[in-house]
Amino acid sequence: MKKPGDGYREAKSKVLAALAVGSYLHEARNDIDIKNKLATGEISAPDVAALIKGSTGNDHSRSPHHSDPSIMVHVILRKGWYIKFYFVDPDTWFISVHQ
Repeated sequence: MKKPGDGYREAKSKVLAALAVGSYLHEARNDIDIKNKLATGEISAPDVAALIKGSTGNDHSRSPHHSDPSIMVHVILRKGWYIKFYFVDPDTWFISVHQ
């Protein structure tokens, strides 16, 4: 069960704001063409935003970033899409956006 303070509402608000204005970055990775369809243009920012807008707290999880445990990584699973991102203020970083 979700607990208050799990960060879903704040994360959803922040990531949607970043997508709306195009203010986001992509984490470098070897398999970016497979794991980040937003970075390759195979899905648009408005389409990712629509998926996130339709999500609920039940679609969300979070865990510490593998290289910096002080950074919380958010995952939204929605309609078969896996959307993984984090924030390092003022930046929003996408790790994965794929089916």
